[in-house]
Amino acid sequence: MPTLEGTIERITFQSELDGYTVVRLTPRGKSYVVTAVGRLLGIRVGETLELEGEWVDHREHGRQFEVSAFRALMPATVDGMRRYLGSGLIKGIGPVTAKRITETFGKYTLDVIERTPDRLTEVPGLGRKRVEVIKQAWREQQHIKEVMLVLQDLGLSPGLAVRIYKHYGDAALEVVRGQPYRLADEVYGIGFLTADAIARGMGVVADDPRRIGAGLRYALSQATDDGHCYLPADELITRAAALLEVSLYQATVALGDPAITTNIERVEIDRSDTAPTDAVYLAPLAHAERGVAAAIRRLTHAPSAMAAFYRAANWPRVFAYLADRHAIALTERQQAAVQMALTSSVSILTGGPGTGKTTTLRTLMTLLRARGYRAMLAAPTGRAAKRLAEAAGVEAKTIHRLLEYSPRGETSFKRNADMLLECDMLIVDEASMLDVLLANHLLKATPTTAHVLLVGDVDQLPSVGPGRVLRDLLACPDVPRVHLDAIFRQAAGSGIALNAQRINRGEPPHYKGLDDFFFFAAAEPERCAELVVDLVVERIPRRFGFNPRRDIQVLTPVHRGAAGVASLNQLLQAALNPAAPGKAERVFGSTTFRLGDRVIQMRNNYDLDVYNGDIGEVAAIDAVEQTLSVRFDDDRLVVYDFSLLDELALAYALSVHKSQGGEYRAVVTPLLMQHYMLLQRNLLYTAVTRARELAALVGDRRAIEAAVANERVQQRYTGLAWRMGCSTDGNPDI
Repeated sequence: MPTLEGTIERITFQSELDGYTVVRLTPRGKSYVVTAVGRLLGIRVGETLELEGEWVDHREHGRQFEVSAFRALMPATVDGMRRYLGSGLIKGIGPVTAKRITETFGKYTLDVIERTPDRLTEVPGLGRKRVEVIKQAWREQQHIKEVMLVLQDLGLSPGLAVRIYKHYGDAALEVVRGQPYRLADEVYGIGFLTADAIARGMGVVADDPRRIGAGLRYALSQATDDGHCYLPADELITRAAALLEVSLYQATVALGDPAITTNIERVEIDRSDTAPTDAVYLAPLAHAERGVAAAIRRLTHAPSAMAAFYRAANWPRVFAYLADRHAIALTERQQAAVQMALTSSVSILTGGPGTGKTTTLRTLMTLLRARGYRAMLAAPTGRAAKRLAEAAGVEAKTIHRLLEYSPRGETSFKRNADMLLECDMLIVDEASMLDVLLANHLLKATPTTAHVLLVGDVDQLPSVGPGRVLRDLLACPDVPRVHLDAIFRQAAGSGIALNAQRINRGEPPHYKGLDDFFFFAAAEPERCAELVVDLVVERIPRRFGFNPRRDIQVLTPVHRGAAGVASLNQLLQAALNPAAPGKAERVFGSTTFRLGDRVIQMRNNYDLDVYNGDIGEVAAIDAVEQTLSVRFDDDRLVVYDFSLLDELALAYALSVHKSQGGEYRAVVTPLLMQHYMLLQRNLLYTAVTRARELAALVGDRRAIEAAVANERVQQRYTGLAWRMGCSTDGNPDI
């Protein structure tokens, strides 16, 4: 097979996802450059490569060397070393520092860094602290390269090698070779399929018990992505057998073997109105459901001095006082909600936009302050907490920050059963977003003497995480609740509030005569995308004065396609924050992050204290330190290592699911018949109710009508209502 040895001059393209790379390199002993293409994981400018492959003539790009295998050689020339070190490979070394190092040590540069790195203090401008950073970064890179070499033949990306090393350190290779299925359970970004590819490459056979056990856990994990807390055993066995390409018998036997099914629990759910369900849980979800049910029972049955006081109150006099002294006039249902929250240990307040939830909460805070009671306000996301604080006029926190994360473990919080929250009432807004895991952490940290009020809109999309806590609690008649449904005078002229109610009733929205609710016809996907961009960039800012980058949010049902999240983000980024000379940017996979971009955090990162759904703006990109800084909406500056950039995504366009808990001055939503499988009433309702001042629907009127007509709620397997002794009439979704 032909071989080629040369030094990399430029990396023209490299995919973080699969490692496919286009490079320009100078062959050994030549003065010209050639093009090589292939899966070249972990290479850097200045490196010398020994390539195997063949020369081909590409129809568009001309003659190039297609690589089938390669070996990286350390650069042999001083100039090659300078470019190699200055390529961004080593944190703490940029082009200027690389030049100083090579000028100091010449052809011995790499030998010094490898064998006697403390000599780097001889380089002008390099202090001891910077040298320690360089030493650590160099050591990490050598280990990462070792992991890459193992993964290379399996076709896996360099980004995964970095993640594996960051998680396991020097034990990374030992885990990859000896316990590959641990990767799926323990390393973010590596699912079962990737771990299975590694394991199969290491010789693990299809019916290996370790593989089947990992496949069962993966099938359950996939189910949690759809909101399920468990799967019926028969359904789990069917899914796992198809995934693993093993027989139903083999999957059934494995599920019954405790040695294989670690971290899995089986529970027989008997609702008395249906046949018992053999429910199979991932252990943390079973634990969370038990915890939520136990906490609700504990709070409900505990004596409450607050409840005793307010049950004896002269309520007509209280409401007259509020009207006279605070100009607060409440409807009968709002009055009932206030009484309920103060006289019941656990209660629920629901209602759509413009129905008076904010006034009810302000009234509650007024009465609590008057008696010296301590209230804590929280919401699942930063945006929702900010809105709650503005509405109630007091501080509100995200649930994660309220519980005070502790670095003892990924889900350890300082506030827990041993160190309770210090409050007399806990108010949780946007409770429809509460998944069962977060609800368990929150409720076990709630004092038995405190009241809990869950506030939400049950007609919105359910939580992104597993469970449907609000719906399950509403299925229990013993939990007091008040539903607000009257549109208030200040919202009566709002097309957003009126159309939200119409959508909920199964009626198509009105458009005529409204100055805050619009429809723009564009039935073709490409035309729809163009119109969305035009509305965001030109029309809405020109007419209403909104800032297109901070006030207007695009919400779409889908991720792919011309009117999906990915495509719209690229179009909006190009229009609102284009590339420019001197504007820093960093390419990661298929995404370019640019100074000034709006970005969203895609998972909880407890170490950085940022959480799924947090939105901010790229404030700095440092190629030398290999960091990207984001200033979030609460004005916190968070610094990301480049290896963590898969936790971020552009946020000019979001999925409707990702928008939950947020509120924006203007919302633009594309809806097309191509989205038919995802068009649901609660999805459209959620999108519309995220808009505070203006909502615009773009697309096909038939798609809007289809969404309104589809009131089907996606089925979720949850056992919370059953654990609380409440029937769901055999329907796994209420």
